[in-house]
Amino acid sequence: MLEKLKLLPRYFILVYLCLYGLSLPAQDSFFLKNSVSKKINFEFVSNLIIIPLEINDVTLSFILDTGVSKPILFNLSESDSVDLKNTRTFYLHGLGSEGKIKALRSSHNKLKIGDAVGVNQDLFVVYDKTIDFTPRLGVVVHGIIGYDIFKDFVVEINYNSKYIRLHKHNSFKPRSSKKWKIMPINIMSKKPYLDAKVAINSTYESTKLLIDTGSSDALWLFEDKEIGLTPNEDLSFNDYLGKGLSGTIYGKRSKVSSFKLNDFSLKDVNVAFPDSSSVDMTKVHKDRNGLLGGDILKRFNLFFDYTNEKLYLKRNSHFKDPFTYNNSGIVLEHNGTMFVKEEIRVPTQFNKNSVNNTSSNSVHVNYYINHRVKIKPIYKVVEIRKSSNAYISGLRVEDIVISINGKPTYEYSFSEINKILHDKTGKSLRLKILRRGVNMLFKFKLDDAFKKK
Repeated sequence: MLEKLKLLPRYFILVYLCLYGLSLPAQDSFFLKNSVSKKINFEFVSNLIIIPLEINDVTLSFILDTGVSKPILFNLSESDSVDLKNTRTFYLHGLGSEGKIKALRSSHNKLKIGDAVGVNQDLFVVYDKTIDFTPRLGVVVHGIIGYDIFKDFVVEINYNSKYIRLHKHNSFKPRSSKKWKIMPINIMSKKPYLDAKVAINSTYESTKLLIDTGSSDALWLFEDKEIGLTPNEDLSFNDYLGKGLSGTIYGKRSKVSSFKLNDFSLKDVNVAFPDSSSVDMTKVHKDRNGLLGGDILKRFNLFFDYTNEKLYLKRNSHFKDPFTYNNSGIVLEHNGTMFVKEEIRVPTQFNKNSVNNTSSNSVHVNYYINHRVKIKPIYKVVEIRKSSNAYISGLRVEDIVISINGKPTYEYSFSEINKILHDKTGKSLRLKILRRGVNMLFKFKLDDAFKKK
């Protein structure tokens, strides 16, 4: 069964998907044949690690997710001719309140990451076209993989240099520098947990958190009044948290005054409290209080040793990065493409300058203007916080954003747009939008998401 899948925009998206309680046949391990370790570069998008993964000799893009115990494949197109082996129908139950989703379980597949090969591998395939991370990330993603890689190697994650390295257990040398700290972790139901301390106001509470590299948020907590895990009502707001397999997820966003991980301490950390209707607590480990996501994990370089249940961590250059919220209240997604005509200057004639010119080697170039047509992305508003200045100004879901501050949106990268939406309170934005064929202009200032309206 599937515990949950959630697409949560911290910049735009949080991905978290767990399988639990599955009785699956034993399968072969991943192995490195000719080396003791292998380095694999990754893309880092919205605090998520995206790696190349081959399935039956077809290269796809997968999110590396410690919160998933079996590979999940989705967003397949006709061009992705993956030869799936031995499939049968299965039902996955997801985060949300609307039921379950149909999937296929496929066995005896060949998976490859870098030089690490795994044969006789199981994976789940979801053909529901609404389960697609690509529009919110701006890059193509085909699935999620976790435990199958972490169980067979010591996995190094270097967020600074954007690579992972798979180390054979018998050749891995534990880090002994004082800068490296060692934390015990517990592997339960094929997922890693650690103990941390959280101070919502001033009193620290002990928590057990799932380590979730597939979450772009910093911290999620399940409300529990008995142990003091409730949002600070003076520092919280209701918000859309994401979309699960079985429905939309809402909850509260807030801050914790301090978060302690081993000897490391972080201040004013973002936290989300999902609504109880979005979380079936009967499916959550009884001692678990939430999850630790990518917006905190990216501040460290890490070694995961599942076999010895140890986590090595060292702070990196991201450690002091501020925690930011989407002060615009707007969530955008890539929504197709459009044709754009661009001017180009074409050289037509090269003439040497006159003999009176002091530089006899210089040339004079004549140009004429031509045009070319290029395909550019379209960005659509898919969520908007009703307490935001953007909503009050008149912006609505389904609006197509044409330009931001006079610059066409297709000239921005998706990460650049979301950086603008997460800018400081008081920053002015001018958005030109297309609504039902009519161009409209909206002006507003980024507001404090915690301000009550």
